[in-house]
Amino acid sequence: MRKIAFIGAGSFGFTRSLVRDILSFPAFHDCHLALMDIDDERLAAIEKAVQKIVAKGKYGAKITATKNRAEALEGADGVVCTILQGGVDVWQYDILIPKKYGVDINVGDTRGPAGIFRALRTIPVMLDIVKDMEKYCPNAILLNYTNPMAMLCRAMQSQSKIQISGLCHSVQGTAAMLAKWIGAPMDEVTYTCAGINHQAFYLDFKWNGKDAYPLIREAIEKPEIYNQEQVRNEMFKHLGYYVTESSGHNSEYVAWFRKRPDLIEKYCTHGTGWNPGHHAYILNEYRRREHVWKKEIEDWLAKDDINLNRGNEYAAYIFNAVFGDNTPYEFNGNVPNIGLLPDLPENACVEVPVFANKKGLNPVAVGKLPPQLALLNNISVRCEELAVEAALTGDARKVYHAILFDPLTSAVLSMQEIQDMVDEMFEANKDYLGHIKK
Repeated sequence: MRKIAFIGAGSFGFTRSLVRDILSFPAFHDCHLALMDIDDERLAAIEKAVQKIVAKGKYGAKITATKNRAEALEGADGVVCTILQGGVDVWQYDILIPKKYGVDINVGDTRGPAGIFRALRTIPVMLDIVKDMEKYCPNAILLNYTNPMAMLCRAMQSQSKIQISGLCHSVQGTAAMLAKWIGAPMDEVTYTCAGINHQAFYLDFKWNGKDAYPLIREAIEKPEIYNQEQVRNEMFKHLGYYVTESSGHNSEYVAWFRKRPDLIEKYCTHGTGWNPGHHAYILNEYRRREHVWKKEIEDWLAKDDINLNRGNEYAAYIFNAVFGDNTPYEFNGNVPNIGLLPDLPENACVEVPVFANKKGLNPVAVGKLPPQLALLNNISVRCEELAVEAALTGDARKVYHAILFDPLTSAVLSMQEIQDMVDEMFEANKDYLGHIKK
């Protein structure tokens, strides 16, 4: 019986859909699903949901639910991580404090001042998880969905020999969006995508083996398409390659779109994917979720009919390739840069094609990036490297330096203003940052 552990299983929507996908593979019909969360209510709810999926599919799967991480990990073949360290009460300051200083962040979960403090809160817990895996399931594969993806994976990959990859929806999601724009069926599309998480680029995008970029350039000239993704379409026009993550996210990672109110109004308010594109939107959305999640779960559990059709999440296919029926699977994963992208720092976390098979996870060496993409990636990844060093060494000065060079922050603030902002963010996060010495 194969065992798959879910750490942070109370992420109801995600765990539910991933369980559905895993159980759709015959090799996992009778697997052991170990659900672990620290929240009693969420754990009880997801246990009922998984039981409902198993019953509906007439699967033979075993289900256990526990608040004990070691118990969940014991003997696991695969581990999925979807934790959140610190709820909205602390996370809101990642958005509100920079906004007070003039840095208008939209989502705040990946990089920049908000992403870095989210990483500092979360890295110690992630390191505890891989230490437990080394003890209880040293041969298991860890698939991480928790953000900030690159910094968390970099920290874990630098400290553990556990096989780890970070997974993100943006690569396959954007590929499907581009295919739709040009009228191409996805089964006729191929691409090579590489860079760093949320800032990877399609180095080629082909329809039946023919370059489809000319068709994409034509498509974005249509107002109804341009206005769906204003930031990304502008980046495509000027950089020549299409970036993976949404306009709302990407507007934060560069200096071109959010440094002035008029630019936010022009590029970020009407076509970011996180409308209306201002910091208040995402805060209000997460606060809303805090109040309605119980009702949404109750409504789903009360439904007579549920969909058991397999979705497109990478994790189920990866597990099946490595320890299921061993059907090989290609995906884009976040892995250490060991000769994969020579323009970026060695061992930094990069997002490249990976082949999963019974040998495990096998990243592809892509080679040099176009110089403008390498330059952009390097700014982001070197800030992330400094932030991870800060978390591992406890050096608060490295936190300041990581944020000092963030493109949006440095476009808006002076050096002293950045120092003042960082000091205030440290104070708001003091209960989570005992490992950082000021």
